[in-house]
Amino acid sequence: MTPLSWTELEALTDFEVDRVNGPTNAQARLRLFGKTESDVRVTLYRDNHAWCPYCQKIWLWLEEKQIPYRIEKVTMFCYGEKESWYKRKVPSGMLPAIELDGRIITESDDILIALERVYGPLGLGMENPAVIPLRRLERLLFRAWCTWLCYPASSAKAEQHNRNQFISVVAQVEKALASTPGPYFLDEFGTADVIFTPYVERMNASLYYYKGYSMREENPRFADWFAAMETRPTYRGTQSDFHTHVHDLPPQMGGCYENGEPQMLLNKARVDNGPWAGLPDVMYPEPETSRAEALHRVIKHHRNIIRVNPADDKLFDEALRCALTLMMTGEVCTPPAGSDAALRYLRDRVNVPRDMSIYAAKRLREALEETAALVGDGQGSPILLKHRRDQDPANFV
Repeated sequence: MTPLSWTELEALTDFEVDRVNGPTNAQARLRLFGKTESDVRVTLYRDNHAWCPYCQKIWLWLEEKQIPYRIEKVTMFCYGEKESWYKRKVPSGMLPAIELDGRIITESDDILIALERVYGPLGLGMENPAVIPLRRLERLLFRAWCTWLCYPASSAKAEQHNRNQFISVVAQVEKALASTPGPYFLDEFGTADVIFTPYVERMNASLYYYKGYSMREENPRFADWFAAMETRPTYRGTQSDFHTHVHDLPPQMGGCYENGEPQMLLNKARVDNGPWAGLPDVMYPEPETSRAEALHRVIKHHRNIIRVNPADDKLFDEALRCALTLMMTGEVCTPPAGSDAALRYLRDRVNVPRDMSIYAAKRLREALEETAALVGDGQGSPILLKHRRDQDPANFV
């Protein structure tokens, strides 16, 4: 079968999101929540790719409080040069930053405290006596995670020690979650949950892939907490997937170290090559719009997607349309010989939530992989560990 043309593919999606007043989304540059632009007092400076955990914390807080704000996106060092306009505004280049009534504030905790003073807390605030020990516990968990993930263990005994240390802190977190009547860290959703969200999401991904440990599946209170978070449209709009996190973390963290255990190798192969359905990175039901969303996002950027792919443009154009035809119609068309590596190059660089939501990305990766497999087992150029200049946002300006 011949693949559908771009015009024919375009007719198969009517996916549309109101970026300004609709659900939380990574593409927005302005969020109003039904108010007017004159109500905007806050500008959030965050990274282009939605990789920065501290940016996610502020983003989620603003969305939950429905505070009108602008978004300016900045390049993180690991995927390109920091913009000079941003360095003039924030000499340290740190992310996130906010501009609140003309005043620049950096450091995510300081930002939240400043926002609380103007807009009131989200549930119990940063300086509440019930929240302070939970903030300390989150940092304790973060340090135990870094010790296990980001340093090569000198022996099997050292690896086991680091694992046990992490699991013992997780037990403290499980105990804290068990002490409340619902699934959240306190009686109701609030600041404490926002503080835990970014790194717990990254722990869930990285330990599954690099250590063979499934944080969400092995800890019942965490499982309940994740499930509760996934009922919140605000969280769904900022949520990433395993594939994105495990490959964006090494340059940010200075390295992530595999333990080589059998379960770890199985998990790694699955995250990299599929099947992606059923991974413990998302458990809410798949929206009916996931394929239409993936198609809409690819169509919007298809010229740049083709241009930055290492393969010949004409060859990759046809192969990509084969994959999209399969995703939307179920009809199989064999892509050109030699396009397998080009399709997998794109498969490995679909980024959640920058490009699309989590289920849309799974559907797109699945179609790219199934189409590539029709012609061979060629792989795209490997994802870099020291930096991610392959994701330089300048290519998509």
